[in-house]
Amino acid sequence: MVRSMTGYGRFQQTIDGMDITVELKSVNHRYYEYSSRIPRSYGFLDEKLKAYIQKSISRGKVDVFVWINTVDAPGSEVTVNFSLAQSYLKALGELCGRFNLKDDVSTMSLARFTDVLTVHQNAGDEDEIWNAVRQVADGSISRFIEMREREGVAMREDILRHADNILKAVDEVERRSPITVREHMEKIEARMRELLDGADVDEQRLLTEAAIFAEKVSVSEETVRLRSHIEQLQMFLKSDEPVGRKLDFLVQEINREANTIGSKSQDISLARTVVEIKSETEKIREQIQNIE
Repeated sequence: MVRSMTGYGRFQQTIDGMDITVELKSVNHRYYEYSSRIPRSYGFLDEKLKAYIQKSISRGKVDVFVWINTVDAPGSEVTVNFSLAQSYLKALGELCGRFNLKDDVSTMSLARFTDVLTVHQNAGDEDEIWNAVRQVADGSISRFIEMREREGVAMREDILRHADNILKAVDEVERRSPITVREHMEKIEARMRELLDGADVDEQRLLTEAAIFAEKVSVSEETVRLRSHIEQLQMFLKSDEPVGRKLDFLVQEINREANTIGSKSQDISLARTVVEIKSETEKIREQIQNIE
């Protein structure tokens, strides 16, 4: 199923005395890029979450936010960094003296400074904490993927519509191409009769000229490859695997065939049809930039 690279999912649950919330956000990116904001005391979760989320998300810039509020969980220990607290007190004292300020430093105000108080989890609790966070992450990932798939359905339908338009244009190219050869030969014959002032025209020469021109402007190989590329595109859009990169490559090939047809076209009508193919291809390319 086609998935958008843009997604959002949030889930909250209380497990073993911990109120846990995990939030996922993502935007377009060529590869899987992970960044997180996790409480310092739970830093050991970072690499675990990165690897775990990557099992479900193969592409996109993913931001992960984790909040853990200990409601009733034994095993937590708060330590005081007395050396750092002393440094803060000294600095605050110097600040008061320098600017003649009131020295109103309290225990609560000092405790708010970074790293003065640190919450530690006993090493033996890490597995339990990870299992709890993983359960909440599963809920967040599920909602995240649901949103991606919902957007992906709309994107898939839009791409298929543009692909159908390309096939209609290819039909027109195949219909019009032989006509351009015939019209070209009629112009050559008329010009030769004009130059020969009514004398007989060398039919063999005309046939030779027709063969050379037909070979020069033939786009049958290109239209066959275009149809094959569109068929592959339709097949990829039915796949359950991430297909964004494959589709990106395929669109480059479709555009290359359209350029070749354009370079061979010596007919205004064909040239316009090629412009239509390139326009529809560009619309597909824009959608594919947001597909996982």
